[in-house]
Amino acid sequence: MRKGAWFGLSIMALVVIGVFWMMPSPSLMTNGHLGLLMLAMIVVAIMLGFPTAFTLMGMGSMFAFFAYYSQNPNTAVVHVFDLVSQRAYAVMNNDVLISIPLFVFMGYLVERANLIGRLFKSLHLATSRIPGSLAVATVITCAIFATATGIIGACVTLMGLLAFPAMLKAGYSTRISAGVVTAGGTLGILIPPSVLLILYGATAGVSVVQLYAGAFLPGFMLTSLYIGYIIISAKLNPKTAPPLSEEEQIVELPKFAEVISKKSNNVMVGLIGAIKGKRNADVPMKTLLTHLVIAILPLMAASLLVLIVYLWTTAPTLVDTSGLQTMGMESTETTEVSTDTGGLQEPEGSVGLAEPPAEPGQTAQVAPAEAPKPPAEVKPATPVVPAAPGRNPAPLVFWITFGIFAAGTTIFYVIFTFARLEIFKMLLGSFFPLALIILGVLGTIVVGLATPTEAAAMGSFGGFVLAAAYKQLNFTVVKESVFLTAKTSAMVCWLFVGSSIFAAAFALLGGQELINDWVKSMDMTPTQFMLLAQLIIFLLGWPLEWTEIIVIFMPIFIPLLAHFQIDPLFFGLIVALNLQTAFLSPPVAMAAFYLKGVAPPHVTLNQIFIGMMPFMAIQALAIFLLYMFPQIGLWVPGLVYK
Repeated sequence: MRKGAWFGLSIMALVVIGVFWMMPSPSLMTNGHLGLLMLAMIVVAIMLGFPTAFTLMGMGSMFAFFAYYSQNPNTAVVHVFDLVSQRAYAVMNNDVLISIPLFVFMGYLVERANLIGRLFKSLHLATSRIPGSLAVATVITCAIFATATGIIGACVTLMGLLAFPAMLKAGYSTRISAGVVTAGGTLGILIPPSVLLILYGATAGVSVVQLYAGAFLPGFMLTSLYIGYIIISAKLNPKTAPPLSEEEQIVELPKFAEVISKKSNNVMVGLIGAIKGKRNADVPMKTLLTHLVIAILPLMAASLLVLIVYLWTTAPTLVDTSGLQTMGMESTETTEVSTDTGGLQEPEGSVGLAEPPAEPGQTAQVAPAEAPKPPAEVKPATPVVPAAPGRNPAPLVFWITFGIFAAGTTIFYVIFTFARLEIFKMLLGSFFPLALIILGVLGTIVVGLATPTEAAAMGSFGGFVLAAAYKQLNFTVVKESVFLTAKTSAMVCWLFVGSSIFAAAFALLGGQELINDWVKSMDMTPTQFMLLAQLIIFLLGWPLEWTEIIVIFMPIFIPLLAHFQIDPLFFGLIVALNLQTAFLSPPVAMAAFYLKGVAPPHVTLNQIFIGMMPFMAIQALAIFLLYMFPQIGLWVPGLVYK
């Protein structure tokens, strides 16, 4: 028998033995203990190979029947059917889950537009002078592909066909090549639009929009750590990632560029000189102007970014004047004389400060009453409209940003040769169309212009446009994309239905309450609870996939977060980082099996597993950094949704 089978059977045996050892005697067993038994049986059944979704539904229905039967045997069956139908309806009525098939469909269309192959080639040439350039280009391509799809299997398989043979051919070691492809392919778990974040948001009741905003910087941080490790490793041990030869770095120039580069190899000098001076007859003016416009696109992009930073940093400070009265305004309301007799008044029957009575024989002089004066005419004051606040002076951060952009743009154009112009044109044809879709989809979600479902619909339309622009849109492509989307969406939705039924049965049996009481009785600090939860999730990543961990075990952890005062948004970001290990940790390292399916025959699973180990250590470092500096994940949501 294979070693993997023996390992799996031994793990299952340990689970079963541990469950029965921890269970009390049958006479002392309660419904809560039945819930824990159900949880253990689910893990064993999944490890035996039973379908996860239907196992969850079956186990949940069976144990829910036990819970209802212990209360009222006559109505147990009816209650179970009501529970199943209501939970299924509630899941299918969840608006958040509508975005899943749309995002998946967008990813499959982008994959079949052959855009990733062009992107990898252009990034390969753009990073040719960096140590480990092929591996660096692979990680960057995986990160961009992850933002467009979020489909782990598709990303690992595609890069296994494109990048893995290229790295082996260039002399890269099998271990680092396998580690780069598998680790880069799992970035789709974390980088939006991630199906994992959608499922976690629906399970934990956290805004998917805020999860997407919070996952940007952790995803960028993890990608940067991968690239840094590759560069350092290639620099210290060039044999594992040898640099490209001079022949492989040569970029073929078109005819007009060869003609102009004889006078000046700098793009701006050569093009402007050819337009202004005596042109060569073989170089049409239209070609020169077109390439001049392409050449100034980086300058236009830098200027636009500087303008955005200026408008943001100098935005006027708005003062709320709703509760203030404008100076100089006179009240036009008439004051009524109060007839109230309260307060300080003369006692009844007293004369107060009246004139003394007249002497006998004297005639009292009555002063003539003054004629009442007409009320003065009250002229309403002219309302003073406050002037619009002017812009604030530019702060130091703007001038620093301006200096960085100015210096970078100057250096870029100084070294901007015709060979780099051709690489830039390749990026324009591969990276920038994809970047526009990504910015359109994720940008509208983050700034609040569209919901994830609406943005996913626009992304699917963008996938159609991209496939049509690259002449890959045909009936076969659409049919395959629709079929794969339906297959993936059905799997996710049935998983969610099964997990909902399972969670309901677990709560009915009192399993959640039993776990809550047990955890609270340990008197742990929030840090200790976080370490324990992440360790359990990491260990669960060995036998289970991330979907099973999210739908089965997250409903157990989430009710405990309020007790330990842990933000569910922050917890979800750490879980997303941690669950990448579910694809890289043996024996159920799905990324390794995806790569093995398309790798050459001489590449073994052991080599792939060993190649993944350094990247698992990098993931652990990323989790540590995110926990120590929570603003890495919370800064963007706090900035956008303050």
